[in-house]
Amino acid sequence: MPSQQQPASPALDTLIQRSGLPSPSLSQAQAHALLQAHYGLAGELSSLGSQQDLNLRVDAPEGRFVLKACHASYAQVELQAQHAALAYLHDQGLPVPAVQAAQTGENLLAVEIEGQPLRVRLLDYIDGQPLTRLKHMPQCLMAELGALCARLDKALVGFDHPGLERTLQWDPRHAQALIAHLLPVLQDAGQRLRVEQATRLASEHLAPLADLLPTQAVHLDITDDNTVWARDQQRQWQLQGVIDFGDLSRTWRVADLSVTCSALLHHAEGDPLRILPAVSAYQALNPLTEAELRALWPMVLNRAAVLVLSSAQQLAVDPGNEYTRANVAHEWQIFDTATAVPLSLMQAAILQAAGLRTDTVEFSACLPLLPELAGKPVNRIDLSVLSRHYEAGNWEQAGFDQHLLATQPAPACTLHGQYRLSQTHIDRAEEPATCALGVELHVPFGQRIQAPAAGTWHHHGGGRGCLRTPNWALWLQGLEGALADGQAVAPGQSLGTSAGLLSVQLCLDTHLEPPFFATPSQAAAWLALCPSPAVLLDIDCNAEPLPDPQALLARRDASFARSQKHYYEQPPQIERGWRNYLIDMQGRSYLDMLNNVAVLGHGHPRMVAESARQWSLLNTNSRFHYAAITEFSERLLALAPEGFDRVFMVNSGTEANDLAIRLAWAYSGGRDLLSVLEAYHGWSVATDAISTSIADNPQALETRPDWVHPVEAPNTFRGRLRGPDTAEGYLRDVDAKLAELDGRGRQLAGIICEPVYGNAGGISLPAGYLRGAYAKVRARGGVCIADEVQVGYGRLGEYFWGFEEQGVVPDIITMAKGMGNGQPLGVVITRREIAEALEAEGYFFSSAGGSPVSCRIGMAVLDVMQEEGLWDNARDTGRYFKARLQALVGKHPLAGAAHGSGFYLGLELVRDRETLEPATEETMALCDRLRELGIFMQPTGDHLNILKIKPPMCTTRASVDYFVDSIDRVLSEGL
Repeated sequence: MPSQQQPASPALDTLIQRSGLPSPSLSQAQAHALLQAHYGLAGELSSLGSQQDLNLRVDAPEGRFVLKACHASYAQVELQAQHAALAYLHDQGLPVPAVQAAQTGENLLAVEIEGQPLRVRLLDYIDGQPLTRLKHMPQCLMAELGALCARLDKALVGFDHPGLERTLQWDPRHAQALIAHLLPVLQDAGQRLRVEQATRLASEHLAPLADLLPTQAVHLDITDDNTVWARDQQRQWQLQGVIDFGDLSRTWRVADLSVTCSALLHHAEGDPLRILPAVSAYQALNPLTEAELRALWPMVLNRAAVLVLSSAQQLAVDPGNEYTRANVAHEWQIFDTATAVPLSLMQAAILQAAGLRTDTVEFSACLPLLPELAGKPVNRIDLSVLSRHYEAGNWEQAGFDQHLLATQPAPACTLHGQYRLSQTHIDRAEEPATCALGVELHVPFGQRIQAPAAGTWHHHGGGRGCLRTPNWALWLQGLEGALADGQAVAPGQSLGTSAGLLSVQLCLDTHLEPPFFATPSQAAAWLALCPSPAVLLDIDCNAEPLPDPQALLARRDASFARSQKHYYEQPPQIERGWRNYLIDMQGRSYLDMLNNVAVLGHGHPRMVAESARQWSLLNTNSRFHYAAITEFSERLLALAPEGFDRVFMVNSGTEANDLAIRLAWAYSGGRDLLSVLEAYHGWSVATDAISTSIADNPQALETRPDWVHPVEAPNTFRGRLRGPDTAEGYLRDVDAKLAELDGRGRQLAGIICEPVYGNAGGISLPAGYLRGAYAKVRARGGVCIADEVQVGYGRLGEYFWGFEEQGVVPDIITMAKGMGNGQPLGVVITRREIAEALEAEGYFFSSAGGSPVSCRIGMAVLDVMQEEGLWDNARDTGRYFKARLQALVGKHPLAGAAHGSGFYLGLELVRDRETLEPATEETMALCDRLRELGIFMQPTGDHLNILKIKPPMCTTRASVDYFVDSIDRVLSEGL
């Protein structure tokens, strides 16, 4: 495109003239006088900003309005077309403002103020806010904007008016001439070159499509700035109205969507493919033709260029326009994002988003690249997330894949389109590029490589080069004796010989040097551009497609009882774990901040070895005599307080607590139990009876049997009494429940309580609470059960058992969860007299509890915790973690409090620090956003407003920093 190209018609002369007009000048006094004289209104005025118009909000007793003034160069018929469109769309049920008539009955005034001929009108003001300054826009909201654009286009297809025929600088049909004219306004030569190159490419793609694009009336400015929104009670954005019809005209239909897509780019976080939900949503409601879809991205590029050029031009003629100046940065962000990926990639992605097939190329006439290999069996090397070659984190070693390939018998190959585990990364927000767009081969050294078709060889040094043909390019790495750069090549001509490992990649965009790996979200589009080189190699080197995770989820819902919920509405398919990370099938590693079962971390090699070894020997029930059950029982008793001398082994925390209830009944002779409100103890009939958390069971408080007596939750943050010195106040409710039982002559069985409030995020009980409660219970012949299932076994960092913080010793300890690192394993530890009380009611037996495999794994967990310093890590890293969470509380009003210690922490979110109104919806939104950033976290607590943070105990400071920094980022973005 020539940088000084001039407009070719009087209409375009008008366009250029308009593009250089400053905004109208209207003082507050003049605006007040105009409103009073023509509309009989008086009120407060505030500027709404505009690039070339003047928009003032009017707050009057009669309501809110927008006073709009523009230069008289905008023909009256153009403005009347806008008014007609507003009425037309209103009649079709679309939320648009109404035009207010002046006292004369006119809805459009021609006035002159200080020599400025202006056109003035008054519209209703729509309450709400635009989305322009959202720091993070979810993709579902992008889809809503795309759907809105489709709805308006469908509505306007039947609208006509003489004022639609206008010359407008934003009309994409004039973009090339306008860009050529405005290009010199960019003073920075580098910026000027970038704009020129991008728009030249856009024009080349757009030119052959122009005559195929249907036209109609379009809004041409359906953006985050010209739509008004408000949040409902669930914090979801709801559309209030569409405003600013100043660009209404007749032009290409797809132009409307191109404007919407352009506006979304500054919300795309640098990845233009993030806006594709807008395209899909539009296509679902108002299908575009293939020509329109192919024209879409060239229009976006031109629109981005016009935005930056127009702002530069406007500031040159109107340097005081703060609206324009404020927009410059994000308009350059739009341009930068629009040009962040190749145009051909975006076109492929758009076609896919619209459900259309992408381009294909015929390779049947090509010769095999490696003639000695063609058609022969090849050793396919699986490098997927589930590959047997990966173990104990060896995929983290640099060059592991290539080393593995080189050690396999030749010929061997990696697989095209496979998501490789070795390409994952940790503690980072962006997706890892894991999808292989080519293949690597181990072939005999010196094997001949020939040109599959005629083309030109381009040498890139270091054994790398490209054979460029008219329809595709072949990229090779690992050549010896390659041709000279720029040499013409005939089919079958030698390109060189292999150096042992050879990388092969096809690309249908001959001007592009593609990456070898793509991120999962971009993989489909890149694979369309980089098809499998199997067609040139004549070998089977294609990966099997991944199973559809939604189909798998549907199968789960059809067979697995739905009361067994899964995390997230659309959960990723997790099939591998390593240390404190969980890995999906596309190779993304998620920081695991909620999995207190895998206390050592996922995939621990000691667990693999221990379980495999014992399974190879024996696994049976505990009525047989074997060493492991004795050794493990002794080690557990060594961890318990003095006087504890008996162990029961079970499969889970539920079973442990259920058995503890039976022991209390048997020893005390009573049935009545005290439990604490807001607590969870299990799912069996007995443990569900004593569980009072309405987050786990919404009917918990209405369905307690008469032998369960819940006492007031001693929640020192949001309970009736707040602060650490509240034990006596909370114990009064214990006294009241006990007095009631005494009055009825009932024998108390005991009390069960988590020594640290687990479901509430690890809140410490008020000092002295358990000491007082235990004394009162024991005085009545009851026993005291410490449910340590969530908080015990060193997870608190400062204490091995939670009850140690209260300075008490219970009668029964229950434990499960992390003591087996995922192996079903629970335990009840108590004294001999309590254990033997059960014998009077019959013997106890758990088929799998205390099996040889479980016992060996349980001992190995203790060994690893000691050897790897995990208890020390829980203490030291936990202190650092707590301090960082407390800093969030000091920074963000939504972060109400940080609870807990070690690796059992809680962050409670509130809307008001005084009322402690739970921020339930915000907490869910935060967890969903954290998942996007590669972190698993879920809300908990009776109000679902607490992040219960309980990661594997191998979690590092680096992971802590990433987690807290991510929360800081999301809270700063706004929820």
